[in-house]
Amino acid sequence: MTTLTAPRPTVAARRERAARAGGPRKKLNLVPHLFLGVLILYFLVPLWWLIVASTKDVQGLFGGDSALWFGKTFAFGENLVSLVTYNDGIYLQWFGNSLFYAVAGGLGSTALAVLAGYGFAKFRFAGRNFSMALLLGSVMVPLTALVIPTFVMMSSMSLTNTVWAVILPSLLNPFGVYLMSVYASEGIADDMLDAARVDGAGEFRIFATVALPLMRPAFVTVLLLSIVSCWNNYFLPLAMLSSPKLFPITVGIGLWQGQASANNGGGESLWSLIIIGSLMSIVPLVIAFLSLQRYWQGGLSLGSLK
Repeated sequence: MTTLTAPRPTVAARRERAARAGGPRKKLNLVPHLFLGVLILYFLVPLWWLIVASTKDVQGLFGGDSALWFGKTFAFGENLVSLVTYNDGIYLQWFGNSLFYAVAGGLGSTALAVLAGYGFAKFRFAGRNFSMALLLGSVMVPLTALVIPTFVMMSSMSLTNTVWAVILPSLLNPFGVYLMSVYASEGIADDMLDAARVDGAGEFRIFATVALPLMRPAFVTVLLLSIVSCWNNYFLPLAMLSSPKLFPITVGIGLWQGQASANNGGGESLWSLIIIGSLMSIVPLVIAFLSLQRYWQGGLSLGSLK
């Protein structure tokens, strides 16, 4: 008895069949790619305009040059020299203030968030659920709504117009605590902590040697978010500080913008400083992201237990 077998399709037939099967799918994938491309352009165009505008002089900014392309003169170096020498180098002082506020507030708030989040995730204590509900409720409160009550509290302690009036409120980061709590509860197995306790390790040693290395991706995430938040903080230092020597970059550039707008046509030279000062203000954030992104590695505890 013989059986008939269907002839094997040729390579060309298989390719044609695969093309027909994958054709509509490729067309469907084109839509999200186009959408993502539009979003990329939407976010990159302002940055490109800032880079281009920082290379123009006053005539290039307010003349007939194209807004999205370089002008006839390349005045980036001149604008940068004017920026660091204007008003006895006040911009450099603002830059240093922003760096100090961001590092102190970012590191402090991250340390508190890591400790509090680990405590919420791995310890059971009285009032834990109520405290977590209160924490989640505080995440919903806008930070600008707390500036005036914070100002009244700092004024009663005679801390206004000091660096503490900016740093101390920045140490509170409810979202960071919640993020660390969720990550610690999911990323750190209780069996690992119990095994460390059986070996005789104390709670602080367990946290430092077992839990903290596993929480590194969340730690870096909260650190970057805190640094960016402190660096871009505007309303809090505007309400707390009255001395220009204590201003961060955000408040200082806002001061220049007010002066340039008030001078009408006489403040055109300030706009060049405002533009290049805004460009220089994002450089530390870019460096921070590029230098810390390699620590964003999820799943460090996967495979540690069987």
